[in-house]
Amino acid sequence: MDRFSVVYRISGDEETALERARDICIEQTVEFPPELVPYGFVQDVVMGQITRFRPDREGSCRVTISYDVNSSAFELTQLFNVIFGNISIKPGLRVESLQLPPSLTNSFKGPGFGVDGLRQLLGITGRPLLFTALKPMGLNSRELASLAGKFALGGIDIIKDDHGLTNQVYAPFAERVSRCAEAVRQANQQTGGNSIYIANVTGPADQVMSRARQAKEAGCGGLIIAPGLCGFDQMRQLAEDDTLKLPVISHPAFLGSYVTSHESGISHFALFGQMMRLAGADGVVYPNYGGRFSFSLEDCASIVEGCSQEMENIRTIFPCPGGGMSLDNVPEMKNLYGQDVMFLIGGGLFQLGPDLVQNCRQFKQLIEAE
Repeated sequence: MDRFSVVYRISGDEETALERARDICIEQTVEFPPELVPYGFVQDVVMGQITRFRPDREGSCRVTISYDVNSSAFELTQLFNVIFGNISIKPGLRVESLQLPPSLTNSFKGPGFGVDGLRQLLGITGRPLLFTALKPMGLNSRELASLAGKFALGGIDIIKDDHGLTNQVYAPFAERVSRCAEAVRQANQQTGGNSIYIANVTGPADQVMSRARQAKEAGCGGLIIAPGLCGFDQMRQLAEDDTLKLPVISHPAFLGSYVTSHESGISHFALFGQMMRLAGADGVVYPNYGGRFSFSLEDCASIVEGCSQEMENIRTIFPCPGGGMSLDNVPEMKNLYGQDVMFLIGGGLFQLGPDLVQNCRQFKQLIEAE
């Protein structure tokens, strides 16, 4: 009987934590009065099993609980439900990491490109990727396309819609993606470069796939979606759709409450690393430490580990730190993140001066400097 495991941090002294761990075993599987759980197969196999229990730090314990792989139904939604379904409503419980056997990971394709595939698509080796966002909301489609073209002329590798650009009247989706993709194509013709524009397909559930196909037809080079708003399985569907075959980048909107507490929720490692990879993201956007959000250096380092740690057949992916980054941060960031990273700088490129193309070239020079 193959099993997968979840490592939880449980608040409380040892006696309290053990009682809560036993509750997790039941709540996440049979959800039945403990004294009435049938003996034999249901109790011995289907119900969660505590396999390791140890004090972690003052006031909490680290507990490993294993589950029958069949309880996941080999579906991403049910797998995540077993990992942190009902117990997500209870305080003082935190998912630290996942331990998944090949029988489970082989059920998911994961990222369609990953680090190696995205580098091959862009034709870039030996350096981090340059990443930026079209903003602010309120510009019309022509103005956003003009920005996209300038970013491409300046050598930015990936130019994305800001996550708030969807289908607003000032820049409707179909018009915006068509104009921006064309602007980047023309810039590439002029420079000989290979920049790509990725469209934000976050939107109503019945429109996500149609928008993705519109983006593909318009010549977009990738897609960005907020799985916290649309659902992780919606992102998986985009990544696995062979008629699209486009890189997929995840955005963290609506996911903050999962990681802002170190006592409850999900660890940065598991959420932005392991779970994003299972759901098909080729790159994961998150707030860099030292910016306008609360992520620490340790949090960001754990995301990098989650993006790159061995996961059987699941490809490694790009961490994409952003959120208040400036060119002044780049040398330090290169030391921390190494080569396999996308540096996301948006507003910081505008603050350097009026010549956006030159600002982008300066960004690229910093990235390429030894």
